[in-house]
Amino acid sequence: MPHWVKRFGYGDFIHMEHQGCEACIMKGDRIFRKIESNCYRAEDRFGDMERMGIEKQVLSTIPVLFNYWAKPNDALETARFFNDHIAQTVQANPDRFVGLGTVPLQDPELSIGELQRCVQELRLAGVEIGTNVNGLNLSDPRFRSFFAEAERLGAAVFIHPWEMMGESQMQEYWLPWLVGMPAETTRAICSLIFGGIWEAFPNLRVAFAHGGGSFTYTLGRIKHGFDARPDLVAKDNPVSPEKYLGRFWVDHLVHDPKALAFLLDTVGSDAVCVGSDYPFPLGDGNPLSLLDPARFNKEQIDKIRSGNALRWLYG
Repeated sequence: MPHWVKRFGYGDFIHMEHQGCEACIMKGDRIFRKIESNCYRAEDRFGDMERMGIEKQVLSTIPVLFNYWAKPNDALETARFFNDHIAQTVQANPDRFVGLGTVPLQDPELSIGELQRCVQELRLAGVEIGTNVNGLNLSDPRFRSFFAEAERLGAAVFIHPWEMMGESQMQEYWLPWLVGMPAETTRAICSLIFGGIWEAFPNLRVAFAHGGGSFTYTLGRIKHGFDARPDLVAKDNPVSPEKYLGRFWVDHLVHDPKALAFLLDTVGSDAVCVGSDYPFPLGDGNPLSLLDPARFNKEQIDKIRSGNALRWLYG
């Protein structure tokens, strides 16, 4: 169990420590989240995986531990710690886990070095990054070198919402997680599309959490804006947003079979993978239950259960 007590740089360092017999993620001196041992002890996941019918999980760092706010070298130190831990867990349980690393994306050059280490030395499948980096969209030119190297290495990139827009204005009712996260993921997808990232790096393999957020459900509005105000929306990429459907992956964690049916109809059966958000409250304790054979055919289910994820992870 990592026991972080050192404070890095400035502000509040996100760390993990024991509070009596409980494990917690701390933000400064405030408890951010109490966690169970299945967050950090591999063997404590096996029973849940058996119950859920999951043979293999993709492990990634909790987004609050990205530490993008920190001084770059300090964030690199924590990233290396987490990446080493995930790699060791995968190496000890290769039939159970696939690993994704994390990188200090506030410094793209340091991130490239750690990405290379993750893929070439630790043998991880790729990395997880946030939907923004200290408020910067992922289309920002400073991140292009990182995406170029991810494409060159054949690394899978998983994008998860964090530091949601407007979070300080909607603290009640868990709105950052219920409203902010879907919008934040849509922000990231639109940034990559309108910023021309896939035009520049056509072989870049990217997956988005939570069904791609609200993107597919607001695509009509996004497309209309592209057509109505190309001077604002299409200024960096003239390709219409619906042309990118099928170019990226999303997970199936939408909590509603009707929403999943619409997602499949919009992005295609080749672009959706099983997602669980395990082991957190918004996760699905029975993620395969959405794959109702009365609603979805066997080919669709087989692709979602494993085939699509394997293509995203390994090409």
